[in-house]
Amino acid sequence: MRRPMAAIAGFAALSLVLTACSSSDDSAGDTSAPATEDAVEATGGSVGVILPDAASSARWETDDRPLLEDAFEAAGVEADIQNANGDVAQFQTIAEGMITAGVDVMLIVNLDSESGSAVISKANDAGIPVIDYDRLTLGGGAEYYVSFDNVAVGTAIGEGLVKCLADDGVTEGPVALLNGSPTDNNATLFKEGYEAAVLDAGFTVTADQSVPDWDNTQAGTIFEQMFTEADGDFVGVASANDGLGGAVISVLDRNGLAGQIPATGQDATVEGVQRVLLGTQCVTVYKAIKKEADAAAELAIALAQGDTAAADALVTGTVADSETGEDVPSVLLDPEPIFIDNVQVVIDDGFRTVEELCTGDVADACAEAGIS
Repeated sequence: MRRPMAAIAGFAALSLVLTACSSSDDSAGDTSAPATEDAVEATGGSVGVILPDAASSARWETDDRPLLEDAFEAAGVEADIQNANGDVAQFQTIAEGMITAGVDVMLIVNLDSESGSAVISKANDAGIPVIDYDRLTLGGGAEYYVSFDNVAVGTAIGEGLVKCLADDGVTEGPVALLNGSPTDNNATLFKEGYEAAVLDAGFTVTADQSVPDWDNTQAGTIFEQMFTEADGDFVGVASANDGLGGAVISVLDRNGLAGQIPATGQDATVEGVQRVLLGTQCVTVYKAIKKEADAAAELAIALAQGDTAAADALVTGTVADSETGEDVPSVLLDPEPIFIDNVQVVIDDGFRTVEELCTGDVADACAEAGIS
């Protein structure tokens, strides 16, 4: 049974000062965070974090890992951050190791709800609370959930596509949907948002496919087939993240249509923002990962230190688990669509830098867009 929550308060201002940093290709393949002397001597409890992979989105290793590492180190909390590299068996093995080690709290990004639920069940049996991070584990029974309003993320994708089409004078026609993994509840919510936005604006959906495991290589193959079957007759493509958007744009580029058929994405990855600047991707959705990591870290730190009241005070609402019907105490954040005329937002937030974005062929596009 879920413990009673304290009165829901507004989202507390976070005291942790975190800075994002990049990780090398080697770190993306490293499944464990190196132990430091400070971490070994930490007295503020312990947290086990499982990230999903290093391939579906660059964010997990280049953004989430360093932000979480810095947060836990600043709080004196020992953190074991590992990456399952898209492998369900590895995800379960990592979790079992953390449970055996006796971490005080676990923060997980599931690969699918079935395996995520199994991990949560084992953790609960050991008296370890679990926070679902970014993705809700359906039927899992996590104590808390920290994410963005994922239907709103999808709506931003769809409304962004509609805006790009309207800017081109297009107000009707066939749109293709390239969705995320069918085992990821977030992908379902994203699609709910962008499909409704497209249909409400008077467009039709004539092709609709999901991409297993958010695999970008498969996404290219799947969209190539969609494109061939439709003879390229799309006015736009709603693709669920920047990785899938990149696959779509590669196919469009091979057919001489990159920039002519608007395509979307999310996560404001370096590549996604660069494509927005170049005009080949019409919009990406910025989810301020620092805010998400801050919220998850403060929640985990409170639980690791046994302060349930402090954890409950961070909750901003609830999200219904569609399998159990149970409301999961949640911290939900708002996304922001990024077009060529507001790319400066991600720079001003410190999420991206001019140096990493404005390289090579993108330098001229940055100058034209007034990026500084």
